Amino acid sequence: MAAAETVKTTVDQYTAAGATAFKDAVEKSLSALTDANGHSKKNLEAVVASVTAATKGAETLGAQAMAFSKASLEGQVSAAKSLAGAKSVQEVIELQTSYAKSALETYMGEMGKMSETVAACLKDSMKPLNERVTAVVERFQAAR
Repeated sequence: MAAAETVKTTVDQYTAAGATAFKDAVEKSLSALTDANGHSKKNLEAVVASVTAATKGAETLGAQAMAFSKASLEGQVSAAKSLAGAKSVQEVIELQTSYAKSALETYMGEMGKMSETVAACLKDSMKPLNERVTAVVERFQAAR
C-alpha cells in the first residue's frame, strides 16, 4: 500500500508541476502576443503618420509647382509683349537676353525651394518610421 501511495504522490506532484508549467507557458505566450499586438499597432500608426507627412509634402510641392508655372507663364507673356513693342533688332536682343537671364535665375531659385521642400518632406515622412526602428532595436538590445 505504501508503494501505491508513493506512486500517487509522485503522479500528483508531476501533474501539479505540469499544470503549473502549462499555465506559465500560456501566460507568457499571451503576454508576448499582447506585446506583439501593441508593437504592430504602433508600427501601423507610424506608417499612417509617414504617409500623411508624405501626402502633405506632395501637396506642398504641387502647389509650389503650380505657382511657379503660373508666374512663369505670366513672365513669358510679359516678355512677348515687350518683344512685340521693340523698335529695333538691338532692343529685341537686349530684351531677350534680359528675359533669358531672369528666367534662368528664377528657375534655379525655384528648383532650390523645391529641393528644400522635398528634403523636408522626406525628413518628416521618415521620422515616424525611424522612431519605430529605434524602438525595435532598443527592445532587442534590452532582451540581450
